[in-house]
Amino acid sequence: MELRARGWWLLCAAAALVACARGDPASKSRSCSEVRQIYGAKGFSLSDVPQAEISGEHLRICPQGYTCCTSEMEENLANRSRAELETALRDSSRVLQAMLATQLRSFDDHFQHLLNDSERTLQGTFPGAFGELYTQNTKAFRDLYAELRLYYRGANLHLEETLAEFWARLLERLFKQLHPQLLLPDDYLDCLGKQAEALRPFGEAPRELRLRATRAFVAARSFVQGLGVASDVVRKVAQVPLGPECSRAVMKLVYCAHCLGVPGARPCPDYCRNVLKGCLANQADLDAEWRNLLDSMVLITDKFWGTSGVESVIGSVHTWLAEAINALQDNRDTLTAKVIQGCGNPKVNPQGSGPEEKRRRGKLAPRERPPSGALEKLVSEAKAQLRDVQDFWISLPGTLCSEKMALSTASDDRCWNGMARGRYLPEVMGDGLANQINNPEVEVDITKPDMTIRQQIMQLKIMTNRLRSAYNGNDVDFQDASDDGSGSGSGDGCPDDRCGRGASRKSSSSRTPLTHALPGLSEQEGQKTSAASCLQPPTFLLPFLLSLALTVAGPRWR
Repeated sequence: MELRARGWWLLCAAAALVACARGDPASKSRSCSEVRQIYGAKGFSLSDVPQAEISGEHLRICPQGYTCCTSEMEENLANRSRAELETALRDSSRVLQAMLATQLRSFDDHFQHLLNDSERTLQGTFPGAFGELYTQNTKAFRDLYAELRLYYRGANLHLEETLAEFWARLLERLFKQLHPQLLLPDDYLDCLGKQAEALRPFGEAPRELRLRATRAFVAARSFVQGLGVASDVVRKVAQVPLGPECSRAVMKLVYCAHCLGVPGARPCPDYCRNVLKGCLANQADLDAEWRNLLDSMVLITDKFWGTSGVESVIGSVHTWLAEAINALQDNRDTLTAKVIQGCGNPKVNPQGSGPEEKRRRGKLAPRERPPSGALEKLVSEAKAQLRDVQDFWISLPGTLCSEKMALSTASDDRCWNGMARGRYLPEVMGDGLANQINNPEVEVDITKPDMTIRQQIMQLKIMTNRLRSAYNGNDVDFQDASDDGSGSGSGDGCPDDRCGRGASRKSSSSRTPLTHALPGLSEQEGQKTSAASCLQPPTFLLPFLLSLALTVAGPRWR
């Protein structure tokens, strides 16, 4: 009998200890002073915070034990946890955007410096080298450099056609200047123009400039555009709001420990990773195309070197122009005889002077520009930084957990596992939407991918295709397929007569511009770069559109 009584006493003592540990009403209610302090530090009013624990049947997110949180507190903390995670996401994105923007400005400044340096050399040397052959045609040369800048910035220009038009206009003007004693009406100059390709009045300079400039400019502008597209994708993805299921899971991760009376318990690392892998599942699906884009950008830098590279060609445009004028002067007599043979004898101009015998030759600058080292340094830094951010999207959950969530450093059985202080047992999910079907912390509908992010995946695919074509020396049709048609500094419509000029050219390979124009454009320049509404979407996008449709439809249709 005494033994039985002693057993009941031990059982009651154990029950009392358990009740005390759980906040049982039979025990003395614990104070909510720590929670009040934390809640007030977040900027909330303390008027609704209980002084001691209350029954938690009203909780909708946190486990329903005895709690220091009212319904209003739970709602406020849920909203705060979502806002804090969205802020952390934007902060991480801003760091990446800042890096890409810095690279873009550095490369853009360098490429434009090369072209500006070439034009300054032309303006400084051509008047003395060629006299009136240059001074009476300064606008033609100035317009050429202006159009080269527009092309580099993504304008709706076909570079080969632009160069062909320049040479045609220059031939007409210089031929008239070299023959002031002749009357050369428009129909005679038209005949001259039709024979120009066979006569090659400027020697090999136009052909060499066309081949090398096309490769150099398309490599430079596609690389800079790639930086712009990457930055724009990061910006738009950072604006994607978190869903309600994610909000609930983040609240449970961050603040439910406070509500349940264990505010010192920090989240278990694997628990945090599962929550954020579920919340950022769509973002992780950017990984494959993001890597493809960055790999293609690193690859295109190989085209910056050599005799046909960016460094050598863009800064030496003036040397081909000087070579061409010299060739025209050297072959003037032979050219004139062939033109007369093909177009007939022109009438003599009674008011014209005799043929100019004094010929001026322009001194050619060295064709191969010695590398300054500036571009080499830029490329080296860019390669290192682009490789560092290749895993940005799939590393986000781990990064945010480590840097923003104050993870537990205690033993596994002392961290917050979502229900209590203890070991977290579920395995960590894989990356991406499809791998979240069994996520124990976030309910994710894998059949409904986020459309904004799918559109950014499309943007990455399109830009990667452009870079790969540029690597092969080809400029492909490109049209921004973004959801809102906006880019970093893009213009609207077709100002001036840019569309009309593009449509009037008899070529089946007209180009549409990349509407992700370069930051820092003046308003006027920015408008000139945009002509996306002039042309229909290019047919090469059809495979990508099909791919997008299948992706959106979900795994059931694959």
